[in-house]
Amino acid sequence: MTEAAIAETGFHGDRDHLLEMVLGSNDLPSLPDVASRLLTLMSREDTELSDVADLISKDVALCSKVIKVSNSAFYNFPQQITSIQQAISILGTNAVRSLVLSFSFLSLNKPKGTERFDFNQFWQRSLASAVSTKLILEQLPGVDAEQAFLAGLLQNLGELVLACTVPERFEAVLEELEKGEQDQSAIERELLQLDHARVGYEVSHYWSFPPALSLPILYHHRPEECQSGDAEIRHYTSALYLSDLLVNILYSEKPQEYHRRFSAEARRIFKFTPDQVEIILDNAHSNLDIAAQQFGLDMEKSRSVQEILQEANIRLSLLNLDYEQVNKELVQAKMALEKLTNELKEKNEILKDLANVDGLTGAYNNRFFQQALDTELKRSTRHKSDVSFILADIDHFKGFNDEYGHLVGDFVLAEFCKVLTGNLRQYDVLARYGGEEFAIILPDTGAKDAAFVAEKLRAAVEAAKFRDGGVCHSVTASFGVSSVTPVDEKVPDKKALIKTADEALYDAKKQGRNKVVLGGEKKKWFGRK
Repeated sequence: MTEAAIAETGFHGDRDHLLEMVLGSNDLPSLPDVASRLLTLMSREDTELSDVADLISKDVALCSKVIKVSNSAFYNFPQQITSIQQAISILGTNAVRSLVLSFSFLSLNKPKGTERFDFNQFWQRSLASAVSTKLILEQLPGVDAEQAFLAGLLQNLGELVLACTVPERFEAVLEELEKGEQDQSAIERELLQLDHARVGYEVSHYWSFPPALSLPILYHHRPEECQSGDAEIRHYTSALYLSDLLVNILYSEKPQEYHRRFSAEARRIFKFTPDQVEIILDNAHSNLDIAAQQFGLDMEKSRSVQEILQEANIRLSLLNLDYEQVNKELVQAKMALEKLTNELKEKNEILKDLANVDGLTGAYNNRFFQQALDTELKRSTRHKSDVSFILADIDHFKGFNDEYGHLVGDFVLAEFCKVLTGNLRQYDVLARYGGEEFAIILPDTGAKDAAFVAEKLRAAVEAAKFRDGGVCHSVTASFGVSSVTPVDEKVPDKKALIKTADEALYDAKKQGRNKVVLGGEKKKWFGRK
C-alpha cells in the first residue's frame, strides 16, 4: 500500500474520530422499534417471558414470520407452533430473540454512496455465516446454538456500517481489495486505522447488545485473543472464526485451501472428529437454502461443498491442457457435474424420506428419537417441567416369526404402531427403538400420568384385533416407564432415563408380561394379574 493510496482516504490515523463519525452519522442504520425495545427488555433481570411475547405480538407481520420459521424445516420440530408464547416456550427465549433480530437486520435498507459494496452478496454471505455457526455449535453438547446464529449473521456488521456512514473511505478499501485476494482486515487497519470487526463491536455495544453477541463480533478473526471468562462466549467466537472459513469454501476462488484450513482448525479448536466435520460440510448448502427461503432472501440455490471442490479440482487439472483438449475435457466435466448433481438430488430426496422415519412401521427411527429426547430434556430443564419415557416390547414376538413367517411379523409391527399412535397425543414422539422395541417420549408428563398412559396403551394393544387376512392374532406388550423432573440447570442424564425404563421393562417381562412397570426407587406394577 503506497502513501498516496493512504492519503486518498482522507484519514490520517485518528481512530477515535472515525468512530465518532460512524456513531454520530445520520446514515447509521437504525434498529426497528421492536428490535430496540426487545434488546432493552432482555437486558433487564426482572423480564418475564410474557413481557417478551407481548412485545413481539404487537408487530403482527413480524410475529407471523417468526411462527412460520418456527414451524419450518429450519427447526424440524415435530410439534405445531401456533403462537409466540408457544414458540418461546418450546424453542427458548434466545432462539426467538435471534429470529426477531435477524428479521430486523435483514430488512435494513441498502446503503448509498458506494458502488463496489454488494448489498445482496453481503447478506447472502452473512446468512451463510449464521447457518454455518449454528451447524458448528450443534456439534457441541450444552451450547446454545440459537443465539450464536445471530452472532454469525452480524459478524461482519462493521462492513455494512462503514458502507453506510463513510462510503467514500470504505470505497477505497474495496478498490484495494479488487487488486487481488488480500487480508481485508489488514487493508482496513492500514487505510482506516481500524477494521470492520472493531466497528461492528462498537456499534453493537452502542445498540446495547449483550456481550455474548458483541464480543464474538470483535474477535471473530482472532479468536485466540478473546479472554472472556464465559466459556460460551469463547465457543461463539471460535465458531464465528470457523464459519468464516466455511463461507469461503462456498464463495471464494480457493475452496480447496479453505476446506483444508477449516478441517484442520475444527479439529484443533473443538477436537471435532472427521465425521463431525463431514456432517457440518454436508449440511451447509441445504441448510442455507432453507434459511434463505424462510428469511425471504432472494438468492440462487447453493451448491454442495462436494460439488464445489470437484469443480475446483477439475479446473486445476485443466490449466495445462491445450485449447482443443480443454474444450473436450470441459464437455466431459460438465456432463460429470450434471450427473453428480442429478445423483445428489435423487439421493437428497430419498434421504429426506428415510432420514427420520422407520420404513416398515412409519414410526420415527432411533436416530430421530435420540435427537428428539436430547431436545426435550433441554427444553424441560429450561422450564423445570416433567418429561417421561416409555419403552414398549411386543410379548413373544419371536413366535410370530417362527410360526407364521417374517411377513406376519412385519404386519404385527406395523399394526402395533398404529394402535399406539391412535392412543397418543399429537406432540408425543413414537419411535422404533430396535427390533420389536418401541420408545415413546411424553413431554410435560409426570410419572403417575405416564404410567396411566402406558396402561392405556397396554389395554388398547390387548383389545385390538390384529387381523391378517382370515387369521386374527392376539398381541400383548410389556411397558417400562421412567420419568424425571429437572431440579437445577443441569440437563438430566439421558442414559439413566433410558436405563431406568429398560430395567422396568425387564421387570414387566419377569412378572409374566402384558404389564406396565414404573421404574425408579419403588417400582409399581400395573396390568392384568
